[in-house]
Amino acid sequence: MNAQHIIPESISTEINKALEYYPDLKDTHIEFRFKKNIKKSTMQARPTFGSFFRTRKNRRYVILISETFKISDKKFLTKDIPSDILIGWIGHELGHIMDYANRSKLNLIWFGIKYLLSDSHIIEAERAADTYAIRHNMEDYILKTKDFILNNADIKETYKLRIKKYYLSPEEIMDIIEKRKTEAETIAQ
Repeated sequence: MNAQHIIPESISTEINKALEYYPDLKDTHIEFRFKKNIKKSTMQARPTFGSFFRTRKNRRYVILISETFKISDKKFLTKDIPSDILIGWIGHELGHIMDYANRSKLNLIWFGIKYLLSDSHIIEAERAADTYAIRHNMEDYILKTKDFILNNADIKETYKLRIKKYYLSPEEIMDIIEKRKTEAETIAQ
């Protein structure tokens, strides 16, 4: 375990697995914390308030993880979600942190304001986080997570529609993988 990462023991295996795909975040302070309930989400990544006054290199982040996940009005503990699904969710949130780490203070503040006020900006931000995860070779986990949500008869349709609206579709993920392979082949030549 890295001293920069504060990780709940109950999901440490999944978090450490996801972090393996993000070596750039090795020295980034990230606290993973359970929260009773997160509106409309299972997880949420953000810089800590005090981080706005630090340099990019010294920013601190928190990933809030809802303690429960509702399927068909029945609550399940998030820590009991299948391991690969949890790794995919965490990988997506780490994608947000990669995005935030590349932003200036003002850009980060403006980003947060737009996220709160603009539906199209939410789409852009969530798709960017998915893209970071896929570019870090986490596509198997991201696809399993999407499949778990979209093809689970017990998950409410409103949640599925939110996922379809804001996040990359499995087809778009496959397109990014193809582009990554093409780019790698071009570089190898």
